[in-house]
Amino acid sequence: MATAVPVERDAVAQAFADPAVEVTLPGVRLHRTGRHDLLAAGVGPAPAGAATATALTAAALAGEPYALVLSAGIAGGFTPDVPGASTASPGAPVGSLVVADEITAADLGAETADGFVPVTDLGFGTVTHRPPETLVRDVAAVTGARTGTVLTVSTVTGTAARAAALRARHPRALAEAMEGFGVAEAAALHGVPVLEIRAVSNPVGPRDRAAWRIGAALVALTGAFGKLAPVLESWNPHDHTD
Repeated sequence: MATAVPVERDAVAQAFADPAVEVTLPGVRLHRTGRHDLLAAGVGPAPAGAATATALTAAALAGEPYALVLSAGIAGGFTPDVPGASTASPGAPVGSLVVADEITAADLGAETADGFVPVTDLGFGTVTHRPPETLVRDVAAVTGARTGTVLTVSTVTGTAARAAALRARHPRALAEAMEGFGVAEAAALHGVPVLEIRAVSNPVGPRDRAAWRIGAALVALTGAFGKLAPVLESWNPHDHTD
């Protein structure tokens, strides 16, 4: 499980009964609790992707490859009143949980006179990874999380105009964070399924620090993983075909 910073990693670790033990591998430091390895991978898609790829490679070389990679942490949530909001995607208020059925790089592309062009339209790569449908459904069922697109950005949104532009381009977007796509890219290179789950700490838009609820979001993250543990324990990608 990859988080951006140690405080998120520790919030996840609190959900598991086994104490976390630090494990140092070439290029990466993990906190291992039972069958789960927790990684504070860094802020942004590049550090998160690099650290996750390092952990995946180390596990594979040790003959113990991972069955699932999970990106977790807090995030900004799109509110229902953001212009461009879809009626099928009413938003994710502060305190809610979101599980991604699409992990999308929102700002990977080119700005042109006619607007933003995603990198796929330029003939390169991908901008979206899709977690296994059955796993998303099971996680949402046990945690009460909302399902939708989680956007990965390299620059956090700080204005109402950018929030509206992102929601117009991605009507199903529920949340914005900075690591999921990087983690998903690393997982895809290793052929490992990926999942992203976020606890919403603030609205996407103008940066009103007084309105942020980071502590409450971390508590929600711990609670989610407490409910999620049986799903993760039973997850076997070979039993699923979606």
